[in-house]
Amino acid sequence: MTGQVLPHDVLGSGSERALLLHNWFGDRSSFDPMREHLNGDVFSYAFLDCRGYGKAIDADGAFTMEEVAEDALAVADHLGWETYTVIGHSMGGKAAQLMLLDAPSRVRSVIGISPVPASGFPLEGEMWELFAGAAKNPGNRRAIIDNTTGGQRDDTWLDAMVGRSVERSSATAFRAYLDSWARVDFHERVKDNPAPVLLLAGANDPVLGAEAMRGTWMQWYPNAELEVLPHTGHYAPEESPETVAAAVERFLGR
Repeated sequence: MTGQVLPHDVLGSGSERALLLHNWFGDRSSFDPMREHLNGDVFSYAFLDCRGYGKAIDADGAFTMEEVAEDALAVADHLGWETYTVIGHSMGGKAAQLMLLDAPSRVRSVIGISPVPASGFPLEGEMWELFAGAAKNPGNRRAIIDNTTGGQRDDTWLDAMVGRSVERSSATAFRAYLDSWARVDFHERVKDNPAPVLLLAGANDPVLGAEAMRGTWMQWYPNAELEVLPHTGHYAPEESPETVAAAVERFLGR
């Protein structure tokens, strides 16, 4: 499979480079609240849309994590980036690990923000139906977002998140990605990987919070470290953008 150079933009001109992969509910604009807190003199950040999202909403594809990884590598090639860190939020964290496996000499480190582990995520019965039905039912999306932020966000915030998610994602791609990030298991391939890893988990995230990180990522990456973000759920780039930006740049600046 050959990746495509998908719509993207770059913030900053620094020598330390990072490529950002968005979550299941949001396109690259989900990182917008972080931008004002990022130091473009020291760091360079590339934000891209996965196929079926944002400016790539009409792009055809298989809509898998493998494809996301290939496309992200193509963007890095296009930018002339030889080495870089990959920052993945939620499903983007799963694709980031495939990039690490595909290009270990180029991916210097991984930062996962409430990241899906390499083993996928167990969703059965009614829970699976809730997630699968979210492709066409905004109410399902709202219920998931409300739950994964610990019920701490008001109606205005939830409605805005759902509205943007529906507007900026293809229902076909949204549904197809679920199979790939939730049901595909490649954790045996990442066991004992020596890459430096930073995990950022929201204290209010009941799904991919600290406990989930300790039971998965921390077991497989010997050089992983975990930072828990207070007053934050699953959507840290939008809930706590300044805190996330500071944690990212502390890690990148080492």
